[in-house]
Amino acid sequence: MTFAQIDYTVADAVATITLNRPDQGNAFTQVMRRELVEALDLADADDDVRAVILTGSGKHFCVGADLSGNRGDQPFAYRGEAQSDTRSVPDTINGVPRDGGGVVTLRLAAMRTPTIAAINGAAVGVGATMTLPMDIRIAADSSRFGLVFARRGIMPEAASNWFLPRVVGIAQAMEWVVTGRIFPAEEALAGGLVSRVVPRDDLLDVARALAAEIRDSTSSVSIAVARQMLWSSLSEPSPWWAHERESLIMRDLKRGPDAAEGVASFMEKRSPSFPARVSTDYPEHAPTWPERPDHLQIQAATD
Repeated sequence: MTFAQIDYTVADAVATITLNRPDQGNAFTQVMRRELVEALDLADADDDVRAVILTGSGKHFCVGADLSGNRGDQPFAYRGEAQSDTRSVPDTINGVPRDGGGVVTLRLAAMRTPTIAAINGAAVGVGATMTLPMDIRIAADSSRFGLVFARRGIMPEAASNWFLPRVVGIAQAMEWVVTGRIFPAEEALAGGLVSRVVPRDDLLDVARALAAEIRDSTSSVSIAVARQMLWSSLSEPSPWWAHERESLIMRDLKRGPDAAEGVASFMEKRSPSFPARVSTDYPEHAPTWPERPDHLQIQAATD
């Protein structure tokens, strides 16, 4: 499939999605939103893809929403597609267009394939919030981050009001959100937004090494179940939900071929070769998250 604003490649069982508007700092548009979701769909549907890396081309990762040609009365109108193109509105909630960043982050959260953000430069606004549901975030030492929404007269988006405090804690989330300031990679590391900071020239090599470790050492079904369970459990009021699900899912996994191979490869001191496939062997009782509640509505404001 050919894309206009991203690149999608697969090599050695790893899919790499590259934001590809380098002259615009990879600024986010609705074309990019749509293409990101399509690329994530491709990766997740391919059992041979064991990990996904998301990065940016050129100097930056993503400098935020594309504000070029903005109108004074609608500075944050959808960019990158004609207003008459219905693809620019992916869905609505009670007739209100869904936030484009949220469409991407909820697709990322629903992934069964592990995801790695290789943040190669500025990650501002949606450039920062789109990475929050990803499993691993690595930053180049030259990267800078900013949750600048309050300085633009809007609010954090991309479902980041849910994701951000769960990733970094409410106190750190509040400091970054209420100041809206730009902060360096080392502060992102200290605050838990990224797991490591590496020299820019080493960034993709580190990301690929992590993807290779996932590919060579783990069960794709086990990872799919684990990431869905971890996200789903965050919204449950007690550990009993997790205990119930784990009991049911563990029974099914122990009966499956990957558990047998995991034990056999350990006893025989060799690398595993897990035969199960996510498309056919995902356990019946494992969650699929997030599910959009049927009752979700945005009510019109009333006096």
